[in-house]
Amino acid sequence: MYAIEVTTEFIAAHQLRLPQGGLEPLHSHNWRVTARVESMKLDDLETVMDFHALEELLNKIVNPWANRSLNSLAPFDQLVNPSAERVAETIAQTIGGQIPSSVRLTEVRVTEAPGCLAIYKP
Repeated sequence: MYAIEVTTEFIAAHQLRLPQGGLEPLHSHNWRVTARVESMKLDDLETVMDFHALEELLNKIVNPWANRSLNSLAPFDQLVNPSAERVAETIAQTIGGQIPSSVRLTEVRVTEAPGCLAIYKP
């Protein structure tokens, strides 16, 4: 089994929707996102996939979120609470269908603050 990971960062604000109603105070984070893909075999270049291609996919997802409030952006503007867990899940669902068929996305890790890590494994 072979694996590669790419990491990117962006700054964005969010407010979690509280179970009893209302929102927590608006605050921002320096979000750090890592996507990991695996493959049983290497491609013709003897790589899992091009690091830059995976990085480009990840940045294509998070760049529109930079310097914004996640609560104002789909899918977080309606039903999805913009928690680190849901951010990781949203990224994974988007990347999953855009990578080579021989490659499998195994996890997305999102850190919203030092020591605070959420992991989504599709």
